[in-house]
Amino acid sequence: MEILLWTAVALVATAIIWKGSGLLESSSERIAAYYSLPEVVQGAVIVAIGSSFPELSTVVISTLIHGEFELGVAAVVGSALFNILVIPALCGLSSHKQLRSNRDLVYKEAQFYMIAVAVLTLTFAFAAIYYPVAPDSGDDGTILGEMTRWLAVMPIALYGLYIFVQYQDTRDQERKAPPADISIGKEWSILAMSLVVIVVGVEGLVRSAISFGEIFNTPSFLWGITVVAAGTSIPDAFVSVRAARNGKGIASIANVLGSNTFDLLVCIPVGVLIAGATIINFSVAAPMMAVLTAATIVLFLAMRTHMILSRAESMALLMLYLAFVIWISLESFAIADLVPGLPPAG
Repeated sequence: MEILLWTAVALVATAIIWKGSGLLESSSERIAAYYSLPEVVQGAVIVAIGSSFPELSTVVISTLIHGEFELGVAAVVGSALFNILVIPALCGLSSHKQLRSNRDLVYKEAQFYMIAVAVLTLTFAFAAIYYPVAPDSGDDGTILGEMTRWLAVMPIALYGLYIFVQYQDTRDQERKAPPADISIGKEWSILAMSLVVIVVGVEGLVRSAISFGEIFNTPSFLWGITVVAAGTSIPDAFVSVRAARNGKGIASIANVLGSNTFDLLVCIPVGVLIAGATIINFSVAAPMMAVLTAATIVLFLAMRTHMILSRAESMALLMLYLAFVIWISLESFAIADLVPGLPPAG
């Protein structure tokens, strides 16, 4: 009975996030049009930050209210994998024509995102090297480190550089007169209301993830990286797929890469800034970041070949995500043991 209850909560919460993200998407696009932002900047910054608000809310709520920072991190990493593998694949399969990219997307957005993955991995490594923490259960091979606020500033500073680069691109574009049918005050009000709606939905998802962990006697990490991650990424999926179907393939992929850049460089560090100092399980973080790096390289190569994402490549991305979900489930139920720091079921 409890399983059905929390499954219903998760579905309703996802629907609430979907509704709030729809409002956020439309207001973000109209705000971007009002300020005459380039298509890539619109997708990689304005819409991406908006559609990443569920992930940011997950980290904040998990850390501040439930004391589950690891669940928040798992949701962000899982969301990043969903964004990199599932969303481009859905865009490629739903697009009326082959999904096209361009050199700005491949050589600026994709490569900057790779740097974001590397910097966050380095931040976790510095926590383990300079602020090591002994495991509670003795020397079991688990590598722990304390991530301080000073370390958290490092990825946030890199995101500041990313915004500066996008600002330079905006300056290079000729400014157009704002559309007469857009009331900028109204659009900002709608955006603010949509953020409140999203927070309500995220709280439901986080509670359902914690409850699933208790019911199935599994680590909250599993449900964060699957259920919460997919639930918070669904808005990104609808935004990007709709853009791809309307012939805006560049904006759809830019949204994915920009959203992931924000997730990694801002969402996770914000949780640390709130908590003050947080223990990082580097034995889990390192393999997860390795998987994320591999997925990013696969997407980069797929987009770079002829500057298109074919249907065969889209199917391959979906298969990779399915393989990841199966693998992490086997790890959580102690059937596989490639991630020694992951708490097993029971």
